[in-house]
Amino acid sequence: MKEAIMSNKICQMILLGCICLMLLSGCGETESTASEMPKVVNATEDHAHEDEKSDDTHDDQHGEDHGEEGVELEASAADALGVRVRTASLSSSEGVLQLPAEIRHDADRVANIAAPIAGIVKSVTKSEGAHVTEGEELAVISSRELADLKAEFISAKSAEALARAELKREENLFADKITSEADLLAARAAFSRSQAAREAAETKLHAIGLDHDVIDRLDRAEDGELSLFRLTSPLAGQVVRRDLTLGQSVDVGTEQPLFVVADTSVVWADLAVYKSDLAILSEGALVTFQNDNREQLAQGRVSFISPLIDETSRTATARVVLANTDGMLRPGQFLTALVERGTDREAVLIPEDAVQSVEGQMAVFVPSDHGFALQPVRTGERLNGQIEIVSGLEAGQPYVAEGAFTLKAELEKAAFGDGHNH
Repeated sequence: MKEAIMSNKICQMILLGCICLMLLSGCGETESTASEMPKVVNATEDHAHEDEKSDDTHDDQHGEDHGEEGVELEASAADALGVRVRTASLSSSEGVLQLPAEIRHDADRVANIAAPIAGIVKSVTKSEGAHVTEGEELAVISSRELADLKAEFISAKSAEALARAELKREENLFADKITSEADLLAARAAFSRSQAAREAAETKLHAIGLDHDVIDRLDRAEDGELSLFRLTSPLAGQVVRRDLTLGQSVDVGTEQPLFVVADTSVVWADLAVYKSDLAILSEGALVTFQNDNREQLAQGRVSFISPLIDETSRTATARVVLANTDGMLRPGQFLTALVERGTDREAVLIPEDAVQSVEGQMAVFVPSDHGFALQPVRTGERLNGQIEIVSGLEAGQPYVAEGAFTLKAELEKAAFGDGHNH
């Protein structure tokens, strides 16, 4: 009986041990399935996933290194920013360079007339707009200083005449051996001194503008005439400015002229030539001048190109001398100068502002699926506010004609936000 019970207990223990082993074995298999069991996919699918991963990696690298730059912008936002799109087209350069021009006085045909002597304005003969001939009277000035100079000359002239007569008398006496040689030499010396004094007085009168005809008549002048100075025009032309009134006191050396007389039958047209246009402008080039209504007013040829660049405007001056007998051209008038450049040719011309410099590269913005893309271009000549596109933008291709600078600013702002150095 005891043996049967022991045998039964042993069997129970063996059965319990088997159950434990089975339980332990089951736990180990579950862990292996969770952590080590391979994923079953077909080979085609696995290869496709690898190719997709490889392509994604390549695209990411390509986009990072070579992707096109641009600005994502909806149409409404672009319109609000003033972005305007046009289609590039071939345009004729017309062989013409358009430049601003100003009509100026011919410096050899304008006179700034000032008073050569102090005095009081007694009368004014001419005013603005009057046409005068060379030597014609403009005003009369009463001058005490002038009266003194004229009196000095008259006295010197009289002394010279007396010395001449005395010398003649001594020469006759010496010839008759009545007087000595010393008296003759003294008379000659006295005449030389009187002659020098008269010449000095006459020179003073010439210095203030009196000619020989006036000077020769001084000893026959009427009472009060010696103090009067007649201000005359040194050239034929028109009085364009007057700055004196009756009774006004005038002095020597004042900066403001009393009269300005100009001969406007010939004028200068000074063209402001930008530095970039100097290479295509030459002396002898034909220039046509137009007003704001595009009416042709004159034609001429470039006679002079200044070698100097103005520090303020950064332009040089090209000059055309124009005949102006009809008076259509007025000094101070601004015109448009059309300078012939040579043979006409066609090229893609777009506004200069449409081309922007980005990272040292000239480029334009073109419409893209999500906004505007940056497209590098190679530029040529600049002409009348437009720039030639040599390559990078073809005729028929849309581009941003207005607002390119705004898009560039948006591009740089976005780049700065992403931490890139554009």
